[in-house]
Amino acid sequence: MTSQSVASPTTAPIVARGIRKHFPGNARPTLDGVNLTVEAGRVCALLGGNGAGKTTMVRILTTLTLPDEGTARVAGRDVVREATQVRASVGLVGQYAALDELLSARENLELFGRLSGLTRRSARDRAGELLETAGLADVGRRPVSAFSGGMRRRLDLATSLITTPGVLFIDEPTTGLDPEARHGLWASVRSLAAAGTTVLLTTQYLEEADALADDVVILREGAVIAQGTPDDLKKLVGEPRLVLRQPTLEDVYLHLHATAPEGASAS
Repeated sequence: MTSQSVASPTTAPIVARGIRKHFPGNARPTLDGVNLTVEAGRVCALLGGNGAGKTTMVRILTTLTLPDEGTARVAGRDVVREATQVRASVGLVGQYAALDELLSARENLELFGRLSGLTRRSARDRAGELLETAGLADVGRRPVSAFSGGMRRRLDLATSLITTPGVLFIDEPTTGLDPEARHGLWASVRSLAAAGTTVLLTTQYLEEADALADDVVILREGAVIAQGTPDDLKKLVGEPRLVLRQPTLEDVYLHLHATAPEGASAS
């Protein structure tokens, strides 16, 4: 990050130094000496195309994959030597929803609560709180199989918050979501960060990183090629310019959803 945004390695919730990972059969390392520091309460976006190493980095930081070289500490714990403690301190939202479609939203949350060590009553109470936070209280009794993609993603995010983690990892949060669902999930992430949660998310969408991130790390072929705040990175292409543009179809879609009467259709 820039000098203004880098925290001391002893206090930052996420610190990685010299992370390398090379999978057998690949011509080049998936990660090639990645350094990363994320301060408390900030949103950091790992930005890069397919195969840049984003998901592998998240898997290493959440103890799901061992690095070949380098060290990483999350929530003050070493991800290799103290993996159990790291897992107890973080939340993870993967690319694909880890939900039981035969259960209701509430039942899924209560199940995750019980698996996380909560008592039956505490799990029930926490499920109710998270359904409210996720905007799913009215559909909490419905089976997940009846949910839209955006609703499933919000529920998946809620399951990662069962134990109120101080550090949250979100891998490709809005892939496959429509614009309305995407903006709704962005609002949820902003609320978490405002409440003090440290968030590391991966994305290949430039507008997503710009909308959400306090800091951005750009990966290409497993190496960091740029990092800083969005404003810092924009300065790399020159002075600010005034650009006039026509509304996009996404602008139109969001406007219509915000203003159209219930049940109305365009002619």
